[in-house]
Amino acid sequence: MRNTTRHPVEGANSLWHVYKTVPFWKVVKNFIVIQLARYTPFLGMKNWLYRTFLKMKVGEQTSFALMVMLDVMFPEKISVGCNTVIGYNTTILAHEYLIKEYRLGFVEIGSEVMIGANSTIMPGITIGDGAIVSAGTLVHKDVPPGYFVGGNPMRVIYTKEELEKRRADDPIYQ
Repeated sequence: MRNTTRHPVEGANSLWHVYKTVPFWKVVKNFIVIQLARYTPFLGMKNWLYRTFLKMKVGEQTSFALMVMLDVMFPEKISVGCNTVIGYNTTILAHEYLIKEYRLGFVEIGSEVMIGANSTIMPGITIGDGAIVSAGTLVHKDVPPGYFVGGNPMRVIYTKEELEKRRADDPIYQ
């Protein structure tokens, strides 16, 4: 199970309660910052925007590709380590609004992680250092350090040990 905190709601679905859970002007500011960052080709500027205005923890030399969509309501719950690549059009969520409840969870992405294009990372997920997430993956559970995962539903393609063995046998890594 993902590491999220559940918040029950009464009456209408939880999205109708959105501005009881997060201030309207915070969402407006976050939306503007995220949209600016999605379209800028300057990696350093993206990281600065995320750290300064969204209060995210972003490691040095981390690269967010074009069109990455961060959680608009709770971006401060996202942290990314050093020298990580977040692929084109990836979505990283720290919340989910359901019918009878909403859930919040921290997303922790380690260092030297590769996340392929068009992936979605759900709230409450930890992706360990050196992990690889294949393009188009729905990350709905934690990824151990060094693992290679992919698909929808996500599954392990190689463990850290299997991946290291493949690399030892591949001349490109020699």
